Amino acid sequence: MSLKQALKGATLFDFMGAFVLGMKVYFRRKPTVNYPFEKGPLSPRFRGEHALRRYPNGEERCIACKLCEAICPAQAITIEAEPRDDGSRRTTRYDIDMTKCIYCGLCQEACPVDAIVEGPNFEYATETREELFYDKEHLLSNGDRWEREIAKNLELDGKYR
Repeated sequence: MSLKQALKGATLFDFMGAFVLGMKVYFRRKPTVNYPFEKGPLSPRFRGEHALRRYPNGEERCIACKLCEAICPAQAITIEAEPRDDGSRRTTRYDIDMTKCIYCGLCQEACPVDAIVEGPNFEYATETREELFYDKEHLLSNGDRWEREIAKNLELDGKYR
């Protein structure tokens, strides 16, 4: 059927119906947001910038089990650990190469103490490649900065874990 034949069968009623529908859509609230001044909602399961968490007393959570390093499919995590005076193990080096990371979330799932998490921050663009190599201090500062939101998201996601 050609366009000419299709238009021949169209009536004024069809045109008016289409026009009214178009006007409804035109005056509807726009679904876009004025980024960066407005930000849309994030899911509690959103996987953004990595962070290392601490216990409320200030001690770091990581027990150097190296499960996150072992499960990382991109081999982006490097951990070195030493035993402490009290017999527990803690990390001396915890590095993540964010240029290799594929944000799969397996490191977060493998961690038995919720030490490594992917937080709610999605705005972490850098000017140089070297800034995307995160060391332990950078990861701990991310955890301190986003701890309230991370804890809330883990609590909301708890029933699905």
